[in-house]
Amino acid sequence: MKIARFALALAVSALVATLGSFAAQAATPVEARNVVLVHGAWADGSSWAEVIPLLQAAGLKVTAVQNPLTSLEDSVAATRRALALQDGPTVLVAHSWGGTVISETGIDPKVTALVYVAARAPDAGEDFVALSGKFPTGAVRAGVQEHDGFTQLSEESFLKYFANGVEPSKARVLYAVQEPTAASLFGGRTTAAAWRSKPSWYAVSKQDQTINPDLERFLAKRMNATTVELDAGHLSLVSHPKEVADLILAAAGRKK
Repeated sequence: MKIARFALALAVSALVATLGSFAAQAATPVEARNVVLVHGAWADGSSWAEVIPLLQAAGLKVTAVQNPLTSLEDSVAATRRALALQDGPTVLVAHSWGGTVISETGIDPKVTALVYVAARAPDAGEDFVALSGKFPTGAVRAGVQEHDGFTQLSEESFLKYFANGVEPSKARVLYAVQEPTAASLFGGRTTAAAWRSKPSWYAVSKQDQTINPDLERFLAKRMNATTVELDAGHLSLVSHPKEVADLILAAAGRKK
């Protein structure tokens, strides 16, 4: 009888913990005054150029990190430097590979919410390459070119698959400024998963040909994220800036 009561108590405790975690995700967002934006591979901070004015118009202070993309450690350090300059509650946002960075750095006490835009969201110590291998590979992969330990996307792959849905003239500019990305970058593993303790939002790109949309859905569900699905390719932050900005504003407690 004692064993049965003990087992019941454990089950109730587990249920309470689960409900508590869900409640934390569903709670009213803390009103933030800052947003820090983290770009992904084969890109730089200018990839946020369509979103930034919308956030600034809402009264938010916005900082776009320039990730070096030389290693996970270097990119994490760049984001931590940006967070150190913020003066209060901050929403941390990432696109694509940048989700790895905010999963590591989002444990900063200034960070009140996380927003993932067609982004990776690894668990602590997780082999994300192995996880993504369980889903069909994006067409962009065929255009990855490696030179001296760094990768870039071919023009055809960038314009056709990475920037699908983006107005052609904008896509060509983004291709011109793509930042070479260390080939070793994608295998880096985090030591933390901030989404386990911070409220999270996720924008799935339904036409994504870089990260499989079903992988994005899996990640969003795993983190209990408030999720929107956009009829967009991988660069939804360029092709659908209002929807992405609205999601960030919701995470910042500025929009219902």
